[in-house]
Amino acid sequence: MRNGRYWLETLGCPKNEVDSDKLAGLLESEGYVRSPSPTAADLVVVNTCAFIEPARQESIDAVLTLADVRRPGARLVVTGCMAERYGAQLAAALPEVDLVAGFGRRLVPVEDAPTDGPTGTPTGAPTGGPAPLAEVPAAPVELGARRGTRRAGEGAGAPARARHGPPAAPSATLESFDLLSLPRRAPSSPWAYVKVAEGCDRRCGFCAIPSFRGAQRSRPHDEVLEEVCALVSDETMPVREVVLVAQDLASYGRDRTGGRGGSGGGARPSPLVRLVGSVAELAPRTRLVYLYPSGLTDELVDAVLATGVPYFDLSLQHVSRPLLARMRRWGDGDRFYDRIAAIRRAEPRATFRSSFILGYPGETEEDHCALLEFLEAAQLDWAGFFTFSREEGTFAERLGSQVPAELALDRLRECAEVQDAITARRRDDLVGEVREVLVDAPGRGRTVHEAPEIDGTVRLPASLPVGSLTDVVLTASLGVDLVGEPLGDGSLAGVPAGVAPYFAAPAGSQR
Repeated sequence: MRNGRYWLETLGCPKNEVDSDKLAGLLESEGYVRSPSPTAADLVVVNTCAFIEPARQESIDAVLTLADVRRPGARLVVTGCMAERYGAQLAAALPEVDLVAGFGRRLVPVEDAPTDGPTGTPTGAPTGGPAPLAEVPAAPVELGARRGTRRAGEGAGAPARARHGPPAAPSATLESFDLLSLPRRAPSSPWAYVKVAEGCDRRCGFCAIPSFRGAQRSRPHDEVLEEVCALVSDETMPVREVVLVAQDLASYGRDRTGGRGGSGGGARPSPLVRLVGSVAELAPRTRLVYLYPSGLTDELVDAVLATGVPYFDLSLQHVSRPLLARMRRWGDGDRFYDRIAAIRRAEPRATFRSSFILGYPGETEEDHCALLEFLEAAQLDWAGFFTFSREEGTFAERLGSQVPAELALDRLRECAEVQDAITARRRDDLVGEVREVLVDAPGRGRTVHEAPEIDGTVRLPASLPVGSLTDVVLTASLGVDLVGEPLGDGSLAGVPAGVAPYFAAPAGSQR
């Protein structure tokens, strides 16, 4: 019998992190245990990203690296967005891989799962019913097409064949599952992403995600709360911060309500506002990421502020109205700036993050200058910049006026230089402030101003317990990171003179 050790490598966005947690939970329910390294694993899984070309290259590099280091006899499985989007093409291009499995497809043959007794029944396997599958093939997907469809003149392609096992079984007999609703493994940190919806109904000009993730499919309110309850009540590592994620989070639940949901005047709260309020009753911190700007209604702003985590992750992408129209997106710089300014008037501590695309087809110098001016005016705390990636099957693929890659990269560097200086100033402004930190790991924590994994952190004494919520004074700024000292018993030993007065301030007080 196999030892049943698995290694799961995750590429891409927080939504992939959630998928990996669900896959890990499934594997562990079948008796697998997490391996300390990929070299010791019996099963090596790569959860890939396919959003843009650099992400795909990173995924391929990870697959090839793990193929080189896995031990003899270990199975290598590729899943996630690349597996779903490219399917058989990916399997043909990577003979090193034993299996390419799209969303909701088993990663291992049932009979290969660790057994829990002399009968040889796989741990967690159902008793009775059809016989276990011998193998699970790649999802029948072609580049740029939805699952189950293909363009005229193209074949579905042959499924991947395992190099260390039997040929793939016919896809008609596939055992499948819904990743969105699977139980997840126990938390390993005091914060957790919770995916509340899959897919997207928008058709942004640059994005191929709806072609392989499908239309938006929101989870029921109570199902999300059940998952949150399990996370926050875990005895080993109770989750203190829940981060709600979806491809289009602001549209959560509208596919289930037919777009109904109020915004005041006695109307029923929108599904997301209702969910945010319910989650905030269970978790000390509730954070939202990936908000489409037109979905940031007054009631949603109020709901976010009521959580005590005034963090707004807005998917702006650009500020030029003509260019945004070519992107098939809503808004412009003036609307975005006015919304940000209004939120800051309501909550001066509000934190803003966004992302922007440089070099989208038709982007002019005037458009670029407008973005630079917006960055200076808006003073966002955090921003990410990406050059346009031409994706097959998208609206932008057919657009003329392509921007040379070198020019797009120059524009990105210029924006990043401006934003880096702004971020540094915003971090400096926090020095001397008292904030509550969540201790994520020994010596590291975050205030409400930092989302996990993508923003800076707060450096803390290693003695603070992981998972604790502790008031600290922020004593220094080190690039994107801050340094925090616990208020403790009020001792001022070792505290810089200019910061010492804040140790006498009540927790949560402002400068």
